[in-house]
This record gives sequence, structure tokens and C-alpha cells, in this order.
Amino acid sequence: MIILTKKFKFSAAHRYHNPDWSEEVNLAAFGDDHRVHGHNYELEVSLTGAVDEETGFLADLSLVKSLVQEHVIDLLDHSQIELDIAWFADRRPTSENIIRFIWDQMEPHMPADVVLTRLKLNETPSIFAEYDGRLDVPEAAEGGTL
Repeated sequence: MIILTKKFKFSAAHRYHNPDWSEEVNLAAFGDDHRVHGHNYELEVSLTGAVDEETGFLADLSLVKSLVQEHVIDLLDHSQIELDIAWFADRRPTSENIIRFIWDQMEPHMPADVVLTRLKLNETPSIFAEYDGRLDVPEAAEGGTL
């Protein structure tokens, strides 16, 4: 199986805060990340499918770029995630939740002959999340989210 990966970049701000908690509990749980801060994110989108014998390509990357631009970058870039994107109204804008949001935005728009296999979201040089929504377990089994 061939997996093709394309990288994208966007910048966004966020704040870790649970409105059900006191300011003291939020500070204890999230520390400095309780304040608004930003990141230069790097998103890796990995795809698989059959390689077209005539072109030698697995996917039309210009189409993939357009899909990512419209359904991910245009929404997230230069946003304050938890304020600007309704999906985060009851979720913290962690790497874990952001990558699930990105999957939900992209997967329904993928061409029929291409399979979205993995996303990797680098928040910092030392923190990243990887996600394959095809292997996801129901939220109820996962427990609570911050």
C-alpha cells in the first residue's frame, strides 16, 4: 500500500478553559495555557488509493490542496479556535480535538477513489497528535475531554 502525504501550515490562537470550573481550577489544570496563545501548526494529510497507471499519481494534489484550503485552512488560519469555530463551543481546543475537527471537515469531501488514512498535527516541535478516524472509538468509551 502506498501512502502519500502532503504538508500544510496555518497559524491559530487558542485558550484552554473549562467554563464549568473556577478560575483557580482552570489555572491549576492548564497553567500558562489558560491564557490566549498561538501556534504555527503544521498539518500532514496522508492518503492512499490506487495509483493511476496513466499519470502515476495516487491523488490529484491540486484537488486535495483545494479541499484542505476550503475546509480547514480558511476556517482555522488566524482564528481564535474556541471562539471562532462553533465545533469547539463545548470542547477544549487541544491538539487531540483540533485533529478530530480537521478529520470531520475533510473526510466527507474526499474523492471516491482516495482514502484519507492519517492526519498528523504538529502544534510545536515537540508536541503533535496523529489521527486515523477510521479507527476511532465512540466518544462515550473515551471518557471526558478537557
